[in-house]
Amino acid sequence: MLVAAHPDDETLGFGGVLARYANEGVETALLTATRGQAGRYHGHRPGDPAHPGARELGRMREQELRAAAAALGIGRLTLLDYEDQQLDRADVGEAVAHIAAEIRAARPHVVLTFAPDGAYGHPDHIAISQFTTAAVVAAADASRAGLPPHGVSKLYYLAWGERAFAAYQRAFKKLVSLVDGVERNAAPWPDWAITTVVDTAAWAPQVWRAVACHATQLAASSALDRLPPADRDAVWGSLSFYRAFSLVNGGRRTETDLFEGLDGHL
Repeated sequence: MLVAAHPDDETLGFGGVLARYANEGVETALLTATRGQAGRYHGHRPGDPAHPGARELGRMREQELRAAAAALGIGRLTLLDYEDQQLDRADVGEAVAHIAAEIRAARPHVVLTFAPDGAYGHPDHIAISQFTTAAVVAAADASRAGLPPHGVSKLYYLAWGERAFAAYQRAFKKLVSLVDGVERNAAPWPDWAITTVVDTAAWAPQVWRAVACHATQLAASSALDRLPPADRDAVWGSLSFYRAFSLVNGGRRTETDLFEGLDGHL
């Protein structure tokens, strides 16, 4: 189960593993917190005459998300109704309860989300990382009302390594968020800190089909398509993660499977 902030996070950040495991027979689920209604429209900023407005863009991006989820083989999609670019201001108890309820309903072995740095300091990504981490704990708490409790076996954070980070930098020139007038510059994870690297090369064409579903955002994502082969392989050939916790395995050897330690997961 992936818990993400915006439509297209599931594809650009996690698409390779979602496609791979769905094709291998694993049940996959996605929870997305916002409709991305504060984003650009074919490169046009909000307020530009060519921009359709937040409400209409949110409607369009919801449809794009549903198409991309189908392209990736995601079996369960839940969309919350939080405001794009305002997720860090959401009521914490409410947001955690929503995510915990979905964890209890979907009952995943493995949960994925953004790392605490939000990949490049994006406040919505940071918020969803915090909410999801808390929700994994809350979902297992038998004292909380609702569906029967569920204990997640493994929690992973997305962790760009040196090669992938360099490729993204070449595509987008500079990965940065401007928050409260302060630049938050992205940084790669050191290779020694990455716990898990999953081969996703064979599923790159499927991910690109999902990328194309996010038509309103192609002005930005098309930069990845213009990368030279070596950089495209760095972005799409594998995905790397930090194993935030596991109830079934540990150690410093690099995993190649998110389900390592979970025998008979298929």
